[in-house]
Amino acid sequence: MTDRTLNTEREVRMHEQDDARHDFDFILGQWRIHNRKLIDPLDPTCDEWIEFEAAGDARPLLHGLGNIDTFTADALPPDDAPFQGLALRLFDPATRLWRIWWASTRNPGRLDPPLTGRFDTDTHGTFLGDELIAGRPTKVRFDWQTARPTRWKQAFSFDNGSTWHTNWVMTFSDHRGR
Repeated sequence: MTDRTLNTEREVRMHEQDDARHDFDFILGQWRIHNRKLIDPLDPTCDEWIEFEAAGDARPLLHGLGNIDTFTADALPPDDAPFQGLALRLFDPATRLWRIWWASTRNPGRLDPPLTGRFDTDTHGTFLGDELIAGRPTKVRFDWQTARPTRWKQAFSFDNGSTWHTNWVMTFSDHRGR
């Protein structure tokens, strides 16, 4: 092996460390998740919130180029039915963008369109996407706050991003890492 080969391998490792593929490493492990969710997220005037507990478990994929996490609630309001969700996150090193897909027991057999974005600081990331929800064109935004307490917020916009309505907030605690 030549010095140039060693330097190239070292440069690749350094680039991998700096290319944002580790942005979601904070979520790896098991979590207790306190949820605060609007009763009707499709009604911009709704101000009635419900609260419930859930568990999360996140694992890395593809040598750091992705992760998958599960979300389990014994009873998800308003009907208190058991609920499971799954987030798949994949990182594209060429664009330095993350894509996030969501699937759940509320919409079996369906993977929601991805939200795309990145972390603009070490502690905050924004991810945006378009979806048709209940027949209505909707912009969806996820905001991640990685500083403790770790928080995720979901917001919808029904006016093409002019105004946003936060409809779900998760606060993560009791972390058990991997």
